[in-house]
Amino acid sequence: MYRYFVQPQIDVRTKTIFGYELLIKQLTPEGWRLPKSFIDIDLQVNAALLVKTTKILGMKVQYCSVNVNREQLMDTQMARAIIKSQMQLYPTKLVVELTEEKGPREYPDAKLVPYLRKFMEHGMQISLDDVGTGDNDYENIKDLLPLASEIKFALQNFRSNIENPHLREKLRAWKGISQEFGQRLILEGIENSDDDQMSNRLGIDLRQGYYYGKPELLPLIGDSKVIKGF
Repeated sequence: MYRYFVQPQIDVRTKTIFGYELLIKQLTPEGWRLPKSFIDIDLQVNAALLVKTTKILGMKVQYCSVNVNREQLMDTQMARAIIKSQMQLYPTKLVVELTEEKGPREYPDAKLVPYLRKFMEHGMQISLDDVGTGDNDYENIKDLLPLASEIKFALQNFRSNIENPHLREKLRAWKGISQEFGQRLILEGIENSDDDQMSNRLGIDLRQGYYYGKPELLPLIGDSKVIKGF
């Protein structure tokens, strides 16, 4: 069984929640866990779950983000579910957060552009996840940057060398890129006051992480008390 959890995104300047990210988890004998592979989740199951989840959200936030990998992006059924979800969430903006998760097939960025534009035509926004990590360096995503309203830098990917000056230089560089393209820059993976203070020094106001709020189960209508309280 799968369900979406919601995690708040914070604007520390105004001390408000401006958005939520939907994070899918699976119910296992050990409790709710992240799936070992998002690619292995049946696309029909995922699409139906997304529609059911957004139908009950009714959030007083500007943005609601959902992670989408390239396989899901290219799937017609999933694309329809995403478009329907935006209709249900209006006037909240649905943010399609493109992840770098690898699938069985390779899709060049040029092939993704028409699909991303279709979402934009339906009032959605595009977010690029994990910039500066793995394959998501500037050269590899520069063709997608003009389409994005948001980029996300994952602090947890650098947990082993958080004090490295090179990390702060990289963050400053991506902050400059976000300003050049007029994008929101969200710093995610903030777990403690040290991370919070570093974000203050860098002047990054939009943040996400356990320090501000853990993902919480969003139960669906008809879910049993056992599922809700697991």
